[in-house]
Amino acid sequence: MTIIPSWATFDPFTASGENPHTLLNLVGGEWTSTEKTATLLDPMNGDEFIIYPRTEGKELTVFAKSLQKCPKSGLHNPLKNPEKYVMWGKVTRKLAEEMHKPEVVEFFIKTIQRVCPKHRGQALGEITVSRTFLENFSGDNVRFLARSFGNPGDRFGQQSQGYRWPHGPCALVSPFNFPLEIPVLQLMGALYMGNKVLMKCATTTAVVMEQFLHLMHFCGAPKDAVDFVNCGGRTMEHLLVEAKPALTQFTGSSGVAEQLIGTLKGRVKVEDAGFDFKILGPDVKDTGYVAWQCDQDAYALSGQKCSAQSCLFIHENWLKHGAVSGAKDVKDGKFGDLLKQMDAIKSERNVKDLSIGPLLSHTTEDVLGHAKALLDLPGAELLWGAKKLEDPLLAHVPAKYACVEPTAIMVPMDVFHENFALCTREIFGPFQVVVPFSDATLTRIFDASEKMTAHLTQAVVSDDPRFITTCLAHTINGTTYAGRRARTTGAPQNHHFGPAGAVAASIGTYEAIRYVWSYHREIVYDVVAPLEFHRPPPE
Repeated sequence: MTIIPSWATFDPFTASGENPHTLLNLVGGEWTSTEKTATLLDPMNGDEFIIYPRTEGKELTVFAKSLQKCPKSGLHNPLKNPEKYVMWGKVTRKLAEEMHKPEVVEFFIKTIQRVCPKHRGQALGEITVSRTFLENFSGDNVRFLARSFGNPGDRFGQQSQGYRWPHGPCALVSPFNFPLEIPVLQLMGALYMGNKVLMKCATTTAVVMEQFLHLMHFCGAPKDAVDFVNCGGRTMEHLLVEAKPALTQFTGSSGVAEQLIGTLKGRVKVEDAGFDFKILGPDVKDTGYVAWQCDQDAYALSGQKCSAQSCLFIHENWLKHGAVSGAKDVKDGKFGDLLKQMDAIKSERNVKDLSIGPLLSHTTEDVLGHAKALLDLPGAELLWGAKKLEDPLLAHVPAKYACVEPTAIMVPMDVFHENFALCTREIFGPFQVVVPFSDATLTRIFDASEKMTAHLTQAVVSDDPRFITTCLAHTINGTTYAGRRARTTGAPQNHHFGPAGAVAASIGTYEAIRYVWSYHREIVYDVVAPLEFHRPPPE
């Protein structure tokens, strides 16, 4: 019998149309409902299994007023309520301990899978990363985030002190694809630095963070440190305008991010997605490993990662290696061993273990329409996919969720540049564009990087230091992996993860938290007046 943790209010093992879960808002330390509600469909079977609040109108004002109660100096800072650093260190330690318990791990795995269909390993990865992050910031490590520095002054009694200061009232908007990992890492970083947070998660997956908030309260977190609102995206934009947070951290669509930056007058830190790419250099080896990593980067979580491999720039040597003369398709070895192995690996993905499944942000028609548009380009060739994913387990998936096979379409370099907007349209799903290049056309990849508007992840797969350095020197993606094992996906807690850019938000590390959730404040202490003072003439 599965054990549900004592603090949980959602039962992911039994929630159904006959036994729906009622999702609640949290404001001012109180769990509340709203006048209007709506139902969320189970992405796998279409059951109306969650009832969620439709917060609107005057109900939003309560959230705005709650956030505005937080002073600009934060709930704590290096000079105010410093005991809160100690408190959050203790809460974090307890959270990490709870997330080691098998029933808690199983609870979150199943909760994640119910709302965002993904392989068990992918769901477990969210829990592992979140737990290790919490372990990293247990105890005094919260206090150390606010470490200051001093410089000598000009005279006796004078010194300058640089502090990390909280923004105060903040907002956090999180996406559906990592419903635990992304909001947990950003939320805890915000709280550590002394901010009060108004949080909105994607409606489709908000129950995951609702349950994590219950766990936080169980572990001693103040109930009024975080407000949790359920509403539509447009409604949240209106709430942010009314609440006037000092900072909003947004993770999600680049288009929405640009709109928010304008609406909120730049007071936004963004972790957007973008068209992430991998470069396979001229030195061909380890095709089995490279093929596996390419499949993971492009198709794990059904391609619904902000860092997914959207484009594979492949040196012609990989296409020649193992190529079979006269072969007609990838399976026969027309394009060499690597693509043949990638085709075989993606064929092992199946709906039963959720290594492939529904897409929560596209329709099937949308994805297949984009595939057709690419295939209509001169010289474009279908490597695999571009078909509806057929499986009896998908018979009752809601029509708004796409079901498509893992897809790869090869486009010549010149055609790729001539149709740049089309070829670099981000499909948040198992979809990649493959673009061959040669030594002579390497710089065309750098040209493509210059034209892209979002720069999250990139990989350079090679053992050649000169090739690697050349690629790194002419590109800017904020998180770049280089070497034979280079990947595009993976946002672990052991390194800084985030895009490049003036408003970029990063995640996971000491530097990321300080950069996103605090700012520099300089206090110049000048405390000793001269024993004898002779007033100088005015300057």
